[in-house]
Amino acid sequence: MEQKIKLNSEAAKTIGQKISKIEKNTNGEIFAVLAKQSDDYFYVQGFFAALWALAIGMVISFAAWYFWIALPSGLIPLAQVIGFLMLFALCRIFPRLGMNLVLFRVRHMRAHGNAQRQFLAHGIHNTETRTGVLIFVSLAERYCEVVADSGIYQKVDHEVWNEIIDQMIEDIKADDLEQGFLHAIERAGEILSQHFPRVEGQQNELNDYLVII
Repeated sequence: MEQKIKLNSEAAKTIGQKISKIEKNTNGEIFAVLAKQSDDYFYVQGFFAALWALAIGMVISFAAWYFWIALPSGLIPLAQVIGFLMLFALCRIFPRLGMNLVLFRVRHMRAHGNAQRQFLAHGIHNTETRTGVLIFVSLAERYCEVVADSGIYQKVDHEVWNEIIDQMIEDIKADDLEQGFLHAIERAGEILSQHFPRVEGQQNELNDYLVII
């Protein structure tokens, strides 16, 4: 799942229309969010740049000792500062390089945290029957998640949502982000209509469109 994958306005509109169509058959609510990146990783990249600077100092010190070279007293600290600034600047200028320095576990945690924040920020937990579902993708972290409210978790096994995520990842790997969302929305709609069929007079509680952040 590459950061270069994007959606145009027409694709976003199609996803919104798909949500509206699916929700005509269920009492559940589906909400979709696409995040370009879930964190700027400023401190994480700074930490690795600092480690790099320490390594530079150690290499220079060892080389000077091994070859019996007398160094000016301020050379090593200066080299470390320059090394730190260069690597940190490269991380900020080239996001993919900076992302590669972030551990997978950290990326996963930040993206998961963002999914939880989006679930709350858009009031998905405030639906009357607690049957809201968030379909979340964070491109930079290569992360997908389906967050379902408590009313759904009582009836739907978590593995069902994992199957949706697996299919979505396959679609995105094929450079078809739009199709990934459409497949996920359709499958989520099938599950919701099975367990939470449409109730006459039920109001639409969430906006039917894709939020891009």
